[in-house]
Amino acid sequence: MQDGRTGGSARAFELLEPLVQAATVRVHAAPGGYATPDGHRAGPTWGSGFFIAPGWVLTCAHVVGEGGAAVRLVGRELGITFSSGPGTTGTVTGRVECVLPERLEEQRPARRALWDLPDLALVRVLAPVSHACVRLTDRARPRPAEVAYFGVTEDLGTPEITGRTTRLRGTAAAGAALRLGDDDEIEPGMSGGPVVDLARGEVVGVVKARRRTGGGGLAVSVVQLRTLPLPATGQVGLYRRVIQAHDLYHYDQHLSDLDSRRTWTDVHGELPPPDEPYEGRLRLTPAERTTLCGLLAELPPPGSSEAVRALVEAARGEEPDPALPAPLSWRDGLGMLLDPPGGAGEAAAMLRYATDVSVADHREPPSPGADEELWDWVRATAERLWRPLRRELGERHEQGLAARDRRRRARAGQPVPGPGRPAGALAPGPSVLLEAWAHGWEDVYDWRVSVLAGPAHPGRLTPVGSGVHVSRARLPEAVRDALAEAFRRCDTHEAPALLEVAVAPELFGLPVDTWTVAGRVPLGVQRPVVLRYPAGGDNPAATARTAPGPGPYDDTDTDAHRRADRWARVQAGPLLDERADCDRGRPRSPAPEWLDALPDNTVPVHCRAADAEPTRGSLHAVRDAGYGVAVTRRPPADPGESCAPFHRGLREELTEAGRGAPLPVRVQALRARAHGADPDAYWADGMALVWDDPARALPEDEPLQGDL
Repeated sequence: MQDGRTGGSARAFELLEPLVQAATVRVHAAPGGYATPDGHRAGPTWGSGFFIAPGWVLTCAHVVGEGGAAVRLVGRELGITFSSGPGTTGTVTGRVECVLPERLEEQRPARRALWDLPDLALVRVLAPVSHACVRLTDRARPRPAEVAYFGVTEDLGTPEITGRTTRLRGTAAAGAALRLGDDDEIEPGMSGGPVVDLARGEVVGVVKARRRTGGGGLAVSVVQLRTLPLPATGQVGLYRRVIQAHDLYHYDQHLSDLDSRRTWTDVHGELPPPDEPYEGRLRLTPAERTTLCGLLAELPPPGSSEAVRALVEAARGEEPDPALPAPLSWRDGLGMLLDPPGGAGEAAAMLRYATDVSVADHREPPSPGADEELWDWVRATAERLWRPLRRELGERHEQGLAARDRRRRARAGQPVPGPGRPAGALAPGPSVLLEAWAHGWEDVYDWRVSVLAGPAHPGRLTPVGSGVHVSRARLPEAVRDALAEAFRRCDTHEAPALLEVAVAPELFGLPVDTWTVAGRVPLGVQRPVVLRYPAGGDNPAATARTAPGPGPYDDTDTDAHRRADRWARVQAGPLLDERADCDRGRPRSPAPEWLDALPDNTVPVHCRAADAEPTRGSLHAVRDAGYGVAVTRRPPADPGESCAPFHRGLREELTEAGRGAPLPVRVQALRARAHGADPDAYWADGMALVWDDPARALPEDEPLQGDL
């Protein structure tokens, strides 16, 4: 068989093959016991997989779905046959911990059809066994390169792990899938096996499918592991736990003197140098990279994705590519520092990043001395580099320590955040912005999901996803993946990020708080969800003011001052409620003069459908009058139901809140109570909070125009 390998890739394959084979496994039906002496007799092969951390196997969801659509995936037990030493195998039982995408539990493809991307499954081994693990890439976007793929074949009548070579031809599905060349054939049992970049010596993908005619096929990028289910507030997510275990495994292997066999770090040092335009002295050595990843893994995981991105930006000198998947671990940040701009050295960027991590505010106290050990390593590693960098890192460390001390003193005496504390104000960090625009009289919408940086970076908006011409019924499904990625970027370990829904007042009845992104818990229960008026006005012709404002300001300045004054007064409290679209249950349209005359600490309340009169006109008038906080709701199923319980319950809620700041979190708590079948919260069903925070400016650009 002619594989077409160059001399460099042939040598790399020779070095990497035993390491990959030792970590690749055969997936089959669960054995009768936990361990069997002969894994070859454990039933027919379903597919392949590979160990990515001690006790964790990665494979494809369609591999663990062997047996038909009636089989439940998560929680299913299966057999894992693995290499337990040179020339020996063992079999152990594994349990499927999760599958991606999660909707595969309810929506399976037809027989012989491709499963939805990313088509991954994470399996937890149910017995303590000794095994090898692969080395995963930290590069968020793999490059075209010569690769090798491994999996179970039966060319000689017996299942065995073999490898073949090809070239990575590019990506598909926005980088979720990798295209494999047709240099060789992918056999059915190889599904779920690893794809290894021969230049860098790292696993970049998982074999997914083969072409029906000819060779080659598709693999799933291992970066899709970052889409694992989001953790509950205050918990460490599954992705972070597995990646931390992965890095510590390779760190321990590198430091151990008990085994003379080659490790991945050893082999990385022997690989032919990659054909890239950077000198070796500008990079960390393989041993240094392994040590750095291990030291970072000794620290608590980052509090949020944005915290990692901020440190990467400070180390690179420019904002990282916003299209890259959210970095969820300190290790992911290193992958964003590869190939820094302007020919700068990777080593310098990574040492700057590690210095900043050593003085960062961690989500919990690190192990004693862990942050100092990281800084000591940075200082020692910099000794082989140029003197100006050593001086820069020392100054960076001192300034970081001083800034951390100032932040800790500023927080002294403040309540400790956590799930048990009373509902308080929103966190000042980034939020997720969902915008939707209706197409005239058509019942279709354009949409966009972005990350709004917030007061720390006024005006910064990072697009995540968008779409056009989506029906109202399909809108929740269309925005699901983009919302999930935006939440991964913005959520912190202390609190989930705010979701801001910027739509015209006629769309305030859009039930975004009832949509689901992961699992079955509605968004409005998971996180604060608020409504916003779109930037620049939604119907200026209907609500424009033509009379000049009093005083030295023109009309625009007068409106801005009125909005700012009313916002500040509502935030200070106490809060007053005022029925804006009904009078004792009878519909009414409030006059602009009446709205103007209300006290600045008033919260206008709407109890009728947002797209019907008089509520539609009232919502426009409320905005024109400068009220940034208002309440609306979707009408109840029974149109004859009295609105009195809604107004009565809301008045009590506003009185208890006392001021505006806690309202988004309190509304979330009300939704959670109603979702948990608390009859005392049923009055709040369908309630929505208009929260037009002037400190969180919205983009002024035009909506999408759709296909031309």
